[in-house]
Amino acid sequence: MARAEAVLAVDQGTTNTKAILIGADGAVLGTGAAPVGLSSPRPGWAEQDADDIWSSVLRAVEQAIAGADPVDLVGIALSTQRESVVGWSRGSGRSVTPVIGWQDVRASTWCSQLPAAVGKLVRSRTGLRVDAMFSAPKLNWLLSRLDPGDLHVGTMDSWLIHQLTGGREHLTEAGNASRTLLYDVVELGWSTELLDAFGVPRSVLPEVRASNAGFGTTAGVRGLPDGIPIVAVLGDSHAAMYGQGCRSAGLVKATYGTGSSVMTPVESFVPDGCTLAWLTERPVYALEGNIVSSGAALAWTAELLGLPDVGTLVELAATVPDAGGVTLVPAFAGLGAPHWDRNARAAITGMSTATTRANIARACVDAVAHQICDITDWIGATGVPLRRLRADGGATVSSLLMQTQADLLGFGVEVSDVAEISALGAAELAWTTLGQATGWAEQRTTRVFEPTLDQSARRRQRAHWAGAVAAVQAPS
Repeated sequence: MARAEAVLAVDQGTTNTKAILIGADGAVLGTGAAPVGLSSPRPGWAEQDADDIWSSVLRAVEQAIAGADPVDLVGIALSTQRESVVGWSRGSGRSVTPVIGWQDVRASTWCSQLPAAVGKLVRSRTGLRVDAMFSAPKLNWLLSRLDPGDLHVGTMDSWLIHQLTGGREHLTEAGNASRTLLYDVVELGWSTELLDAFGVPRSVLPEVRASNAGFGTTAGVRGLPDGIPIVAVLGDSHAAMYGQGCRSAGLVKATYGTGSSVMTPVESFVPDGCTLAWLTERPVYALEGNIVSSGAALAWTAELLGLPDVGTLVELAATVPDAGGVTLVPAFAGLGAPHWDRNARAAITGMSTATTRANIARACVDAVAHQICDITDWIGATGVPLRRLRADGGATVSSLLMQTQADLLGFGVEVSDVAEISALGAAELAWTTLGQATGWAEQRTTRVFEPTLDQSARRRQRAHWAGAVAAVQAPS
């Protein structure tokens, strides 16, 4: 009996790495996962160990292969955390810096001191704004402390490609490059002006390739044969949008992770909140808003309330009909889109002697949903008519959160039955590149949540939230 063919999809995220063996029909043939450590050596800093991340990939891959029937690997697909950066020696190939995570804000003050002209240049070339979340400020911080002569730097896709190919390749994918603030998403290349503005020499950066252009072949990787092609690479949020089948304006996806990404395709580049979702035969752009703290807010609140985990927090939240007037704004590292105020600070307001732990838990669940709505409101204000939200990520298991989300949005939320949507998205692009017809998103079953809140109540809740957000922001 012939062995099934499979693509190995590696989804490297902030807190764990997943490896999924996926057949040409989208069937999951094997899975593996390994945790990844995250440290905060100073307030506002977020670091990881590059070798630990690579080790997590190896462990997840070994687990996926060991737990599946024998398959013929025809390719590898990568879905990776995006703005995080690391440096390694071009001579030895060994990491020489920690991974500075996307949520790290050590460069915030430096960003705030850049001339306004740099911000205008960044928007016109990248569609983004200057913020410590993106890669360029982190690279500037690293390069001020290192000799660039023996240095390669890159985002996580570049590091994993380097490792998978036995150190032979220094490459990155266009969508990941678009999150650095250094890549011109219209001209589709590193921008000399942006490199100069952030003090990043071109010599340290990888070559940029289209999302399905091929990224070398495996060499010397424990548990994998040599010569397996790396067929497709996507940023994790981009891979989720691809996997959700959001290919036209009006369909918006939200990924509920440590932070959250809300993204919808647009017909052409918009110099405000725009990103390059993927580059195949043509560039596909998307409007995106990034939330700094969503799953992280749930985890923090669970710990604050002495609860063992987020699941218990959500169960507690479901025991009350509402938050009892309590509002939690989780601006622990400032606010991301659409407010972009890194000086904002978290607050819990509206408490009284009648406030219970369940009210605070419910306020946190509400906060996650409100932050998503802040971004969909912004997208709607640009003229993009949103009609459905497709949700993915760990927190979507909560029916309370998903119903709250639909109520506050005022339109339906569809939750896929597939947990590994980013891995599936990257694998689908790989199988498409290999000549197999796909379209898996339309074949999946979903849980659907329709709004039950009347329009006037929705407006009141959204207005109350807006007032709470305004109260935690720094005076302009």
